[in-house]
Amino acid sequence: MRFSTKVHDAYGGIDLHARTMYVCIFNRDGAILLDRHRPTTPESFLKAMAPYRQDLVVAVEWMLTWYGLADLCVPEGLTCVLGHAQ
Repeated sequence: MRFSTKVHDAYGGIDLHARTMYVCIFNRDGAILLDRHRPTTPESFLKAMAPYRQDLVVAVEWMLTWYGLADLCVPEGLTCVLGHAQ
């Protein structure tokens, strides 16, 4: 498991479902930069991340399909960390 141990410019939280995902991106001060539902497709995810990807860490909860999102992040140079649903 990877942990983010530094301050980033932006943080993305993804609530991943089969057909849709809820995406929230906020900056280091807590201001919301993006807050919406999107289709669960690689193109939709990458488009949402594009304006913030310079120093962005993406967090996703553990579920059966999380590895697909993590595998998409690696070649794109996006840091993806795993969280645990409570």
